[in-house]
Amino acid sequence: MSKAFIHSTESFGSVDGPGIRFLIFMQGCHMRCRYCHNPDTWRTGQTGDSEQSASVNNLLDRAERYREYWGRDGGITVSGGEALLQIDFLTELFEEAHRRNINTCLDTAAHPFTRSEPFFSKFERLLKSTDIVLLDLKHMDSDRHRWLTGQGNENILDCARYLSDNNISVWIRHVLLPGITDDEGHLLKMRHFIDTLHNVKKVEVLPYHTLGIHKWEALGIPYTLRDVPVPTLEQENRAREILCG
Repeated sequence: MSKAFIHSTESFGSVDGPGIRFLIFMQGCHMRCRYCHNPDTWRTGQTGDSEQSASVNNLLDRAERYREYWGRDGGITVSGGEALLQIDFLTELFEEAHRRNINTCLDTAAHPFTRSEPFFSKFERLLKSTDIVLLDLKHMDSDRHRWLTGQGNENILDCARYLSDNNISVWIRHVLLPGITDDEGHLLKMRHFIDTLHNVKKVEVLPYHTLGIHKWEALGIPYTLRDVPVPTLEQENRAREILCG
C-alpha cells in the first residue's frame, strides 16, 4: 500500500459529516482561498509539522480506537488541503475502510476534478467507496471565484453535476463573506444551481471567521481580507433562508 502526505488528524469531529468522525487532513492544495484558515496545508509533497507520511492501515487503526464513539452515523472524514490531489491513496483508504465497515466522507473543493483521463477513471473508482461528499461551493461567478481562490469554477460545478447524475449523497457548504459571497443575487444564483441537483441532502452556511490569520502571519503571506467583518446573525439567517429554505 502507498503512503500519503498528512497534515494532521483529529479524533472527535462533530461538524464534518454525520455523527462523530475521525478527521484526516491531507497536505497540499492548488487553490489559494483568501479566507483559508489552514494555509499551512497548501504546500504539496510534505507532511504537517506534527505528522509523518502515513499508511492506510496506520490511519485506520488509529481511527478505530475511537469507533465506540461514532454511533450509527459516524466514521472517517478526509479533508485538506485538497484530498483529491492524493486520489490514489484516498481510494486505497476508502476501499479498506469499507472492508472494515467504516463510513467514508470526502470533504473537497473539487478543483482537481476533470473528465479527462487518467483522473476521471480514478474518480469513478473512488466514488464506489465514498458514502458522502462535502462539496464546497465558494462562488457561482467564475471571475469572482478566481479572484477569491486563484482558480475558476467551471470544473467544480461540473463535478457537482456529475455527483448528482450518479446519485452520490452530497452536503453543499458555502462560506459567507460579507460583501463578497453574501449578496442576494449571488445567493439566489447558487440556490437555483443547487435546485438542479438531485442528490443534495443538506446545505450548510459557514460564517467567515478570522481564526487563521495568525497562520498567514507566521508564513509571511499577506492577508487581504482584514477589512472584511464576520457576518452578523441577521446576515447568516438571511443566507440560510435563501440557500436552505
